[in-house]
Amino acid sequence: MTKRESKRESKREARRGAEPGFVPFADDAAVRTLGALSFENGTARIALHGSCEITRDRVGLALARELARTAAAIVAALEAQDLPERVAEPEGDAERAEPVRNPFT
Repeated sequence: MTKRESKRESKREARRGAEPGFVPFADDAAVRTLGALSFENGTARIALHGSCEITRDRVGLALARELARTAAAIVAALEAQDLPERVAEPEGDAERAEPVRNPFT
């Protein structure tokens, strides 16, 4: 990798890690994406979708650090709460039965 490519990749990594709106379990809307791996926030659970390749280079190291920071934030959020033994599973779509404003009207 040339110096120019390395600088470009470093800038991409900085932008990728700059997702301050992701606070674990704070809402049902925030998504944090690292590589092709998405952390979908929820008030009861966080869903992970996709894949992530950690390469043996500086880019891989930066990505691994962001994954570790995200996982640490999730663990810290869980440790800071009085947790039930198990979260109740939603009954069908009953948990999501709240009306949502149509964004196209």
